[in-house]
Amino acid sequence: MQNKGLIKFFAIIFAVVCIYQLSFTFVANGIEEDAKTFASKFPKEIQTQKEVSYLDSLAKSKEKVFLWNTYDEVRNNQINKGLDLEGGLNVILQISVKDILFGLANETTNKDFLKVLEEAKRNQRGNQDYIDAFFEAANKANLKLASVDIFGNRNLDEVIKFDMTNAQVEPIIKQKVTESVESAFGVLRKRIDQFGVTQPNIQMLGNSGRILVELPGAKDVDRIKNLLQGTAKLEFWETYKIDEVFNYFVSANEILKKTEVATKEVNEVVQDSTQKDSTATDLDALLTDKEDSTKVQVNPLFDKLQVTQQEGFSILGYAKVSDTATIGGYLRRKDVKRTLPNAISNVKFVWGKENEKTPGIVELYALKRNGKDGKAPISGGVIVDATDTFDQLGKPAVSMQMDGAGSRDWEKLTGKVSQQGNAIAIVLDNIVYSAPGVSKGAITGGRSEISGSFTVTETKDLANVLRAGKLPAKADIVQSEVVGPSLGKEAVDNGFLSFIIGFTLVLLWMVVYYGKAGFYANLALLVNILFIFGALASFGAVLTLPGIAGIVLTIGMAVDANVIIYERAKEELDSGKTVEEAVNYSYTWKGAMSSIVDANVTTFITALILFILGTGPIKGFATTLLIGILTSLVTAVFITRIFLDWSLSRNEKIAFSTSVTKNWFKNLNFDFLGKRKIAYIVSTILIVLSLFSLVTKGLNYGVDFVGGRTYQVRFEKPVSAPEVTKDLVAVFESAEAKIYGNDNQLKITTKYKVDEEGEGVDKEVNNMLFKGLKKYLPADLTYDKFVNLYEGKQVGIMSSSKVSGTISKDIKTNSLWAVLGSLLVVFLYLMVSFRKWQFGLGAVVAVAHDVIIVLGIFSFFYTILPFNMEIDQAFIAAILTVIGYSLNDTVIVFDRVREYLDYNSSSDFKALVNKALNSTLSRTINTSATTLVVLVAIFIFGGETIRGFVFAILVGILVGTYSSLFVATPVMNDTMSKKEAKKMAEFKKEA
Repeated sequence: MQNKGLIKFFAIIFAVVCIYQLSFTFVANGIEEDAKTFASKFPKEIQTQKEVSYLDSLAKSKEKVFLWNTYDEVRNNQINKGLDLEGGLNVILQISVKDILFGLANETTNKDFLKVLEEAKRNQRGNQDYIDAFFEAANKANLKLASVDIFGNRNLDEVIKFDMTNAQVEPIIKQKVTESVESAFGVLRKRIDQFGVTQPNIQMLGNSGRILVELPGAKDVDRIKNLLQGTAKLEFWETYKIDEVFNYFVSANEILKKTEVATKEVNEVVQDSTQKDSTATDLDALLTDKEDSTKVQVNPLFDKLQVTQQEGFSILGYAKVSDTATIGGYLRRKDVKRTLPNAISNVKFVWGKENEKTPGIVELYALKRNGKDGKAPISGGVIVDATDTFDQLGKPAVSMQMDGAGSRDWEKLTGKVSQQGNAIAIVLDNIVYSAPGVSKGAITGGRSEISGSFTVTETKDLANVLRAGKLPAKADIVQSEVVGPSLGKEAVDNGFLSFIIGFTLVLLWMVVYYGKAGFYANLALLVNILFIFGALASFGAVLTLPGIAGIVLTIGMAVDANVIIYERAKEELDSGKTVEEAVNYSYTWKGAMSSIVDANVTTFITALILFILGTGPIKGFATTLLIGILTSLVTAVFITRIFLDWSLSRNEKIAFSTSVTKNWFKNLNFDFLGKRKIAYIVSTILIVLSLFSLVTKGLNYGVDFVGGRTYQVRFEKPVSAPEVTKDLVAVFESAEAKIYGNDNQLKITTKYKVDEEGEGVDKEVNNMLFKGLKKYLPADLTYDKFVNLYEGKQVGIMSSSKVSGTISKDIKTNSLWAVLGSLLVVFLYLMVSFRKWQFGLGAVVAVAHDVIIVLGIFSFFYTILPFNMEIDQAFIAAILTVIGYSLNDTVIVFDRVREYLDYNSSSDFKALVNKALNSTLSRTINTSATTLVVLVAIFIFGGETIRGFVFAILVGILVGTYSSLFVATPVMNDTMSKKEAKKMAEFKKEA
């Protein structure tokens, strides 16, 4: 090997760099353990807060904690653990392009425009962006977008002129939409940066209007979702008093009496004459539920809305949260609205914030619309600063400072309200947070305060979002994944155990089979592991549980290059060459290098496609697989060679086998092609059975492909899945519970409100789940403990995910293209590499054969086997891995066939193919055996969350090994004529 010294130098440098990069991870882990030890001295409910505070203070101190690096620098250079290993929250937010367009049109009332907005949403196809669907719908409706009441308004008149065509308007609006999404990205980044989560990740996903947010270590799920989705649209409104609205309520109730169906269940209002505070009386009455089957509903509105009796009060009444939609529907009815007095014809009814002292109850307010546009007198755009503070009564509040224009408007509004005796409603995202009265005249200086029933945490978050600014449009969570830290720790333990067991078994096998040469291959494997983890740390890649599986799988595959080299060296030794000559020849292109390169390129292609199209943990799997393929190639070709050359220089004897394995797979002459008809029959039967099962039984699609919500819930004691399913169906109408791993753990799936938008929907569903499972949970378990995540959690939601229908369609489409794309690219590569389409066809037919059989097995057994066999993104990753591995096997055989195609050979083509299959059988068996041993270790010890994924790869490799011997090569043989085979041999000879 030439340039040995240079290769050794670079290997040592790379190893030192990897050790240096990994040292940051060890230091960071030590500091984080110190933070946990510090936090453990405090009550459990504030331990997370104390841990974050400890790390934040260390980061802000700029103290050098390792060499010349601060904690921030150390933390940024460590290996990033994915959510499935550390716990936390991963969401994809969809910025509403529809809302952006509505805003750009200055919230127009143009009916044709509003109709087009809805049409675009209904007609949106597959991966088509909403903006493109909008312009298609607009052109179809012949809607002139440059008109004054659409995009030709005063806000856009500098760039859009009335005489512009839709084609001229389109690029301008698209640019404006892009700017709005970028603005939303900036606002979200500010919110997250101020939230205090370590190592947050936020990135825009192409031009789709989607934003990925990853918050490792985050635990307060509902709080974070509210923080991300709240648009922070702040407004200040003048309110009506109850005495101005009461008569309208009476009229509305009379109209409703004539149309609403009476019900036998009624909440009897209990009036306590001894109560002095009429407001408290109303609230007590609402909170007191008494069923009386003898009464019927006679006051549809007043039975649900407890109206305030105190004159001059800005709170109109109280209602249950569950009744707000019904009451809102009543007040929006056209026949009811026609009874509005002229004095309040511009009214806007808005609900208040839920009070934690009276959970489930909210207040109703009436806001005064001003002018033709009906907009608020003052909006949140005038706020320049916001801080969390405490009001005069010592309660948590938020203090806000306005700019100059806002200060003048505030002085004018407070002066007006003070004279009239009304209140000012402070409304955030269409919810009234407080409605203080103004009794001391106009307020100057532009300072205001939001007070109410807040916790300290809520005021911190509210101040945070106000400082960061409002989103230009609402952001809906269309996909989310939540993993608890306890589950993450279990995943780390399981992943590490499977890693150690798999690695140990491979090391033992290599020594048993190849002796001293196997020992050198093992040293190269150790260097390979160092390089993989060092590269992960250097590139800032995220390590996930599938990523650990990818590393362990890489270990099994890493021996492949060494096996190819060693098997070739044995052949050369048998032909009479010395050990040194055999080693030298094995490392040439004619020896083993062409096979190694072809095999690794095909696997690399499938891994690259998976990396491009995958997200989250699956992207982590693809990342480690890609890195592992490259490092394995380097260590097998260069590092192992260094050890072999060192041994030869000392005149050590190397036989590439042991006394036990010396004669294994020698002098084989099995007629593979002679048995191809039997193989075709077996494969046909398996494919027909698979297709029959796929057609009749189908597949167990996960929420990735059909949309829905999934929860992994752990209980104190074993539970009955059918019984839990029955209880949850009563709550959600459609739900399913399955045992997940242990019999005290369930995987619960429901599609309830998966496509409904709004920050309160997820919390509502979580509440319903909690109530549905209440009888199976400990009596003292609260909702907060059930939902939120903390270290050591043993009961409640351990992880959850949500995939909306829109995202699931995109995932399904991307997955299909990933599989088809990988097949096409590999076919083209093999056709170019071997210069015959028959090689590409044989490989693709074998891969299609493998995929269909794996799908068939998953279809037939998903109701039988006791582990998760859902078809999701992880399964697609497994299929692509199987494709890569099957191709790897096939390419080795094809490469040997190409080598044996000698123009002067007396053997016919069939004999050459059989000879190639027999001569590579030892490599096929060795590589498959080591990989399968590793996969079995992961399957048994890797944990429930990864078991189905590993099973798919396990089955795929078994089927793939069979197909490379009995499908791919026979198909290639049967489609290639003798004339073509001879022509190929002539080409090879000339080359």
